[in-house]
Amino acid sequence: MFPVSLDTAVQYLKGVGPDRAAVLSRLNIQTVGDLLWHLPREILDFTSVRPPHELEPDASQTVRGTVVDLDARQLRNNRSLVSVLLDCGSDFVRGMWFNQPWMLRKLGVGQQLLFSGKPKQSKGRWEFSHPHVQWLGADEDFDNSELILTRYPLTEGLSAAELRRMMRSAVAEAVEQIPDPLPEDYRKQLKFPSLSEALRSVHQPRTVAEYEQGRRRLIFDDLFEFQLGVALRRRLWRARCNAPVIERTAKIDARIRRLFPFPYTDGQNQAVREIAGDLKAGYAMHRLLQADVGAGKTVVAIDTMLTAVAQGWQAVVMAPTELLATQHWDTIDSALSESRVQRALLTGSLTARRRREIVDGIADGSIQLIVGTQALIQSGIRFHKLGVAVIDEQHKFGVAQRAHFSQTSQAPPHILVMTATPIPRTVCLTQFGDLDVTSVKDRPAGRQAVQTSKIVGPAARQKAWSFLTEKLQSGRQLYVVCPLVDSGEETALGTAAAEQVFQELKQRELRNFRVGLVHGRMNRDERDATMAAFRDRELDALIATTVIEVGVDVPNATLMVILQAERFGLSQLHQLRGRVARGKYRGYCFLFSESDSADAVARLAVLERSSDGFEVAEQDFELRGPGDILGSRQHGALPLRFFSHLQEEKILELAREEARRLVGSEAFDEAPFADLRRKVLSRFTELMDLPQSG
Repeated sequence: MFPVSLDTAVQYLKGVGPDRAAVLSRLNIQTVGDLLWHLPREILDFTSVRPPHELEPDASQTVRGTVVDLDARQLRNNRSLVSVLLDCGSDFVRGMWFNQPWMLRKLGVGQQLLFSGKPKQSKGRWEFSHPHVQWLGADEDFDNSELILTRYPLTEGLSAAELRRMMRSAVAEAVEQIPDPLPEDYRKQLKFPSLSEALRSVHQPRTVAEYEQGRRRLIFDDLFEFQLGVALRRRLWRARCNAPVIERTAKIDARIRRLFPFPYTDGQNQAVREIAGDLKAGYAMHRLLQADVGAGKTVVAIDTMLTAVAQGWQAVVMAPTELLATQHWDTIDSALSESRVQRALLTGSLTARRRREIVDGIADGSIQLIVGTQALIQSGIRFHKLGVAVIDEQHKFGVAQRAHFSQTSQAPPHILVMTATPIPRTVCLTQFGDLDVTSVKDRPAGRQAVQTSKIVGPAARQKAWSFLTEKLQSGRQLYVVCPLVDSGEETALGTAAAEQVFQELKQRELRNFRVGLVHGRMNRDERDATMAAFRDRELDALIATTVIEVGVDVPNATLMVILQAERFGLSQLHQLRGRVARGKYRGYCFLFSESDSADAVARLAVLERSSDGFEVAEQDFELRGPGDILGSRQHGALPLRFFSHLQEEKILELAREEARRLVGSEAFDEAPFADLRRKVLSRFTELMDLPQSG
């Protein structure tokens, strides 16, 4: 038989053949090298499995058994308990979960399970509280106590046992051929195994520690290469020292602050200082501004733009939708009502004549501050002297769109990126890793936290409406938020549509109150008139879609009902409830839901527990992982091989620290790192706009 290389077609590997190769192709496995990089998603550790009579209290151990009984009950203080009885052969063991009702759906009589955790004895029986559970397949219930089994992503027609056999062949024939991009001395300094050793350890681990060591090396490489690309990009930006130098003088500072009828918070002051330092540095700012709901990041953005305008530069803010751009325009136009700053709103719905006037004003510099949508980066737009570009909701724009502003002006402008809600720390270090980060965490004085309650069932809904009616009678105002605009979408699923809800509530719960309707499909004049009526207290309640998610400020509106709350993302729910925390009265948010799915229950429980947007973001990240946090667009835009490993914060921190150190000291440009440098440039040149050189 001829020698096997990493590039050998997988069908020629011992134990594969054409038929199995066709099945493997559905997993994008074409070569032996592809097979080696098809990594386990987890392991089953049978080495720590003990029979119940050998268990010890408060030490991490594992038991294996069959589910013979399930129980779920409601406890005092609105707590729930799910318990399961496991037959472990010689005795029974109980597993218990508090406030995790979805576990009942996952468990079933007859299932073969592994329970891992720290057991305690209660009434003569061992109990695991919130154990880690692994479900065993038909070919995974082994009695060999020395065995550690790898579990891989599979496809139809491929069993776990078959894939393990093929992987053993691949490791034996080709794993030593895997090239290692890390110089040996540098790798040993970091105390990592070689890449071939790491792959062998994850595919054929002899111990859990060996598996974790190999896995850690693979995760590090992936994150390290990405962070090196980010560090190279930052170095490239700073090497281009032709950015506008914009000085924020004491006079400019005083003039800008006079425009606002309130003092800045400590967080806003710190943000202004950090941005001012960037603006005068000589190289283009690339900064992420994140803030909790209601913390006033828009004020910081306006402040930044006005600093540029005061020094003779143009400033622009780009939003992902016309609605959001219009809301920004209203805020800015109101703040600058007594100002001589020439400003304009550029969106796709303008008449051809008005658009031409604005485009000409941008080109000749007579328009100093521009608010708009992606129309701002379309062909034909040239800035006379662009100093600052603010990009709102950056996750809806790609790197190329952000870079476009540099191509439409003489010098690269300063870029300030804003997000609607806080971003998990590890996502900041990756998706936004090329940006410096400013976080505004404190809220303006007098703002109270919103009391949030999950409402499930007819009795709870009736009680909630009684409370809301009482508050409305005392003079407060209410938002009712619906996920969809009309009943034409998902009618069969009983989707709450704003127009339908508007009619129903007017005849039932809100029949004694003045009710308005607003959604994104209304024309701007009609929508603005309804919002103005609500703001002026001519309406008691407003039925709305997420059109009210941002840019709406009605201090007297302290009540919110979100229908079908399980249909919204956690950050979006947090953003929505921020609408009822704008004044001196306490806000109340009721999350109406009929779902008891694992995701829905856990997500809504987070909102009941915490009003801190940064904590909510981290909790959402733990529950759903980075793919759902960033959305499908960003999942594809972040080319990490092992995307879920973004949750490995310690390894990420090490990768970022090492990447910045190597690139900053220029050690990365030296000969020992040539292979790694080529690999980084081949992976990230196009995404990060890096020069394919060196």
